[in-house]
Amino acid sequence: MSEQPEIVELLDECKRGNPDALGRLVELYAARCYGYFYRLTGNREVSEELLSELYMRLLEKIRSFEGGSFEKWLFTIASNLFRDRLRKQYRQKRLLEEKTRIAEIESEPEREIDSTLSDRLQQGLTRLDAETAELIVLRFYGDFSFKELSEMRSEPIGTTLSKVHRGLKKLKEWMEQPDERKQRTT
Repeated sequence: MSEQPEIVELLDECKRGNPDALGRLVELYAARCYGYFYRLTGNREVSEELLSELYMRLLEKIRSFEGGSFEKWLFTIASNLFRDRLRKQYRQKRLLEEKTRIAEIESEPEREIDSTLSDRLQQGLTRLDAETAELIVLRFYGDFSFKELSEMRSEPIGTTLSKVHRGLKKLKEWMEQPDERKQRTT
């Protein structure tokens, strides 16, 4: 996939240190990157923090971009930031559990969800493991091919296909399940 001429020109200008070019590049990708983070986290504040971190990382690493797909490169950095945040959250959770000796936070009963299809999708994504949710968001929201995803993950394309397929199957099952609480009251 060849880059659009505007992107190639902006990247050349960024490598020369032109702050206006970097600003324009940020403008072009801010909505997609924010949407990517929001679909994974479901939280505006966290998504904004991740977006800020992404553009700080972009500022640091733009000169190391050696060609190829800029979007793939950018979303690989975004994916790494998200996974770093998950690892950090995991470590914090473990410390909290050790100090307070409480049961897992996720053991709360699921709250009743009476929402739109988009809300049910968001809920379903949060029920998937983080890696599968990320692959689905990159595939369908980020519009990356399975080949690009497998390259980003450094794994065989069959593994990527299998993870996405299983994740979509689980999402479908969850979204088709009637709300148990509603059934009990009727």
